[in-house]
Amino acid sequence: MFRSFQTFLCASAAAALFAAGSAGAAQFKTDQGHTEVNFGWSHAGVSMQSAEFTVADGTLDLDPENPGEAKLNVTIKADSLNSGFGPLDDHLKSKDFLEVETYPEITFTSTSVEVTGEKTANVTGDLTIHGTTKPVTLATELTHIGPHPLGGVIDYYKGEWIAFTAETEIDHMAFGVGGFSTGPISISIVTEMKSAE
Repeated sequence: MFRSFQTFLCASAAAALFAAGSAGAAQFKTDQGHTEVNFGWSHAGVSMQSAEFTVADGTLDLDPENPGEAKLNVTIKADSLNSGFGPLDDHLKSKDFLEVETYPEITFTSTSVEVTGEKTANVTGDLTIHGTTKPVTLATELTHIGPHPLGGVIDYYKGEWIAFTAETEIDHMAFGVGGFSTGPISISIVTEMKSAE
């Protein structure tokens, strides 16, 4: 059921490169307008389906001299699920799946960061869905770090920014979210994060 959970979660990859451009610890926050948390699943082995969570808030605390100590926290509003088809959204939000009235939030809290390359890192953390918490590792890739290209023309984009993608797969049944899907749920995230300073 989930092909992209992302936002937010690969920012730690940026930590490896950020040391070259700034000094001291900093916090970055997700830019909602440029954050996508998508997920996809095989519908009974018949076809591949996908949907998106449209509300995801995250923070990245980063000390550029200690990128492996970066901390990422993300909260997704479960009822922001949008597949583009209302009846399917209602079903996925129901007690058959996410049960959003009882479990309104999906969260990710990083526990470790392993820098794997100049622009990549594995970010491991605790993912909580449907009241169940399991460890998940996100494969992340840095796509931007530093001043935003639009900062010179639009005030909102002034300051330091980090952008990244993240991908993982989960067993939705292990989270108590079940039925009708064969194989793992793929999750992918794209996000831009702005310095809180």
